[in-house]
Amino acid sequence: MSERVRHTAVVWATSTAAAIVLVATLVACGGGSGSHSAVAARPAEDLVMQPADFRNIHTMTKVRGFFVDNRLGHLAEALKVANSPTGGVYPVGTILQLVPQEAMVKRHKGFNRATRDWEFFFLSTTTAGTEIKVRGVQNVVNRFGGNCASCHAAAAPKWDGVCEHDHGCAPLPIGDNVIAVVQQADPRPQS
Repeated sequence: MSERVRHTAVVWATSTAAAIVLVATLVACGGGSGSHSAVAARPAEDLVMQPADFRNIHTMTKVRGFFVDNRLGHLAEALKVANSPTGGVYPVGTILQLVPQEAMVKRHKGFNRATRDWEFFFLSTTTAGTEIKVRGVQNVVNRFGGNCASCHAAAAPKWDGVCEHDHGCAPLPIGDNVIAVVQQADPRPQS
């Protein structure tokens, strides 16, 4: 075999081996026919609440006068924001409730820019559980006839749409003592 033929055979064999390794790597990494888009299209983390997901507020963590939970495992982060004197952005999956019949839930980034990605809920609560009466961003009205989104939009940006006495929202027409009585009256089981 001549030197030139041997050199051509080595180059050909090396090129073929490199091509096989490249193809195997692409397939293993999801780079073959359409697989790449499935890897790149990972859905955003989100929490779409169902009636059974709303439990007695006393199973949640109380922060000052409201209750906090996070069903996606980000409770420590949510509590850090709730307890921060300078505010912050709540993580996806955070549930905030002042009273058993109303809630706000932090949805995925981009859910609704106007509400800072909060979804609002008006609930019916009984010893049998929770029924979602109304949910959404602009159509939920509290028991006093106020639109949830409009009221929470008044909160200073650093509070991520959460109302408290000093966050910029209009005060509720009832005092903290009445709110405490309503909170204590949550009829749902605490299990």
